[in-house]
Amino acid sequence: MNKEVATASEAVADISEGATVMLGGFGLCGIPENLIAALVEKRVKNLHTISNNMGVDGFGMGLLLEADMIASHVGSYVGENKLLESRVIAGDLEITFVPQGTLAERIRAGGAGIPAFYTPAGVGTVVEEGKEIREFDGRRYLLEHGLTADFALIKAWKGDRIGNLVYRKTARNFNPLMAAAAKITIAEVEELVEPGQLDADQVMTPGIYVQRIVKGARYEKRIERRTLRSAKAGAAK
Repeated sequence: MNKEVATASEAVADISEGATVMLGGFGLCGIPENLIAALVEKRVKNLHTISNNMGVDGFGMGLLLEADMIASHVGSYVGENKLLESRVIAGDLEITFVPQGTLAERIRAGGAGIPAFYTPAGVGTVVEEGKEIREFDGRRYLLEHGLTADFALIKAWKGDRIGNLVYRKTARNFNPLMAAAAKITIAEVEELVEPGQLDADQVMTPGIYVQRIVKGARYEKRIERRTLRSAKAGAAK
């Protein structure tokens, strides 16, 4: 079955107000840049997003925030986004912080059909507030629930027209987990090939998890912050 769609705009056309959307990436590495841009053009409101972080001001998920499209967010790290910080402090955005490993496991569990699991991460901190706590072998654990979504927007390096995906290095991050945890998974790729052209042993997300695939039109591949050693510091060594 050919799952290719012509444009990113076509790929996200049915994401509607109030949808829960997972977005792959870690920092700005491996984010679905083209799908995010297409979603911003739609200006759909009240999205409930799940992602490790919220991009940066002016790029990535930061663009969704600037367009006032996000009603709530579940994530792990938001330190590079000043607009997000100001909205949270002002009480204008509902946000749930989750330890990074727990976030990954909650998404994995959701994709595997596991409703909940126990973890020691967060015991004794604000993370445990309102959660069931049980003791196993003398150690306390929190009950965490699996996460699922209506849509997952993910980024892969290569894919074929039936949805098989290959990721490149650390751009793999949350993408494979999210691909399995949504009702509709939309993948954008840098290179789109014919079925049979991918090495089967390298396929990390089987096409069964992907409903749509689109070749990205452009990629900036930004990083959050570049720090260079000064010439003076280098000469002193």
